Amino acid sequence: MTHEHHHHDHDHEHGHEHHGLHHHHHHHAIERLSTIYIVAVALNLAFVIVEVIAGVVGHSLGLLSDAGHNLSDVFSLLLAMVALKLASSHATRRFTYGYRKASVLISLLNAIILLVAVGAIMVESVRKFMHPSDVNGTLIIWTAAVGIVINGLTAWALSRQQQHDINTRGAFLHMLADTLVSAGVVVSGVVINLTGWTIVDPIIGLVIAVVILVSTWSLLSESLRMSTDAVPEGFDVDDVKQKIESQEGVLNVHHLHIWPISTTETALTCHVVIPSSDRLEEVTDRVKHLLDEMEIHHSTLELETSSSHCHDHDCCAASSSEA
Repeated sequence: MTHEHHHHDHDHEHGHEHHGLHHHHHHHAIERLSTIYIVAVALNLAFVIVEVIAGVVGHSLGLLSDAGHNLSDVFSLLLAMVALKLASSHATRRFTYGYRKASVLISLLNAIILLVAVGAIMVESVRKFMHPSDVNGTLIIWTAAVGIVINGLTAWALSRQQQHDINTRGAFLHMLADTLVSAGVVVSGVVINLTGWTIVDPIIGLVIAVVILVSTWSLLSESLRMSTDAVPEGFDVDDVKQKIESQEGVLNVHHLHIWPISTTETALTCHVVIPSSDRLEEVTDRVKHLLDEMEIHHSTLELETSSSHCHDHDCCAASSSEA
């Protein structure tokens, strides 16, 4: 029997126009997110400068150390911005996907930075348990209140975008963490001023650390999964296989692989068995359209007739055993 293998890449024939529309939409979303990042970096950098001035004037080491912490958040925002640019980078001869996968590594780095921040909060809280001290007056409370506004606004701006990109979720968690820390400082400052219970400060610190840790854990695990080319969150291999096989003219799907190209884009390859090569273009267009609807815009299909079989004899077994 003659093998009937036909490869169809994403930008082939009719799929090209649809992909162009997706690319335009994707580019517009990236530009909008870049603007949010630029504003967020400017706001947070201005707040760091205000904190440094307030710390010097008020002789507060607490404010100066918080300024250092907020400067690390500016660094995290800049990292997320770099990741955003890398996620839309063009292919080169050596890097055929561009530098898009580097955006996944940056999300992993941001998750680790968040864990370090959690560790620092916990250490500081334990230290305050051992050596209770008053919150250094009204200046710190007011500065922390400004922090709630700045970090809260940034977190709110990023919250609407965080579902589409793991790096934006990381930046959102950084800003949310800062908002909670600032709120904790204000609450503990007010309570201590009213009641003198200095123990409130480290208790709030530990609660905040646990909240950030729980949020960061999913970010860290997803970043690790994506960096090892696991199926991105939101996709189920069995579900995708079933949907492709339910298309008219498709007999069987095997050798199915789904992996992240970047934090925002997903790729797919599979073998599709069709009754005869007469329906090749029709089935290709139908499957491509289905995958586009599922937000998989980089797909390569190998179409083969039922009379042929894979060169890789283990591919069907491999597909069925993958979970």
